[in-house]
Formats: sequence, C-alpha cells, structure tokens
Amino acid sequence: MPNNPEDKKRILARVKRITGQCEALSRALESGSDCGPILQQIAAVRGAVNGLMAEVLEAHIRDEFGPPEGEGGAKTGELLALVRSYLK
Repeated sequence: MPNNPEDKKRILARVKRITGQCEALSRALESGSDCGPILQQIAAVRGAVNGLMAEVLEAHIRDEFGPPEGEGGAKTGELLALVRSYLK
C-alpha cells in the first residue's frame, strides 16, 4: 500500500467507486437487464480495476525508487511510462 497519505486517499476513493460500480452491476443482473448494458458495465469495472492496479503500482514504484524528478529519476520516469502503457 502506498505510504503517501494523498496516494492512499486517492486509491481508497477509487476502490469506493469500483465498489459502487460492482453494486450497480449486481443490481442489473438481479433485475434481468439486457446483456448489452451488463457487458458494458463489466467492461467499465474491468477498466476501473486496471486503473486501480496501475495507480497502486505507480505509487509503489515512486515509494521504492523515488520520484521521477529526483536523482535517478529518469529511470523511474521511464518505468512509470512503461507501466502506464501496459496497464491502461
């Protein structure tokens, strides 16, 4: 988990939004909604979880290797760009 309180707050807010999306998906399934909207909701949840994973991983990289602006930051910046490109 990120050590920075701002990162932690942002990540927890993202988890709460994902929870809301999952609850909406559950309601749609229980009510027998059409497959199209359900598949769209599933895709939205998947995208949100991928975004959460990217954010947690980026926070971990910054915590372990330092910010991209500091000493050795060019490599950190490259790694963060690589993570973003594969997880988004």
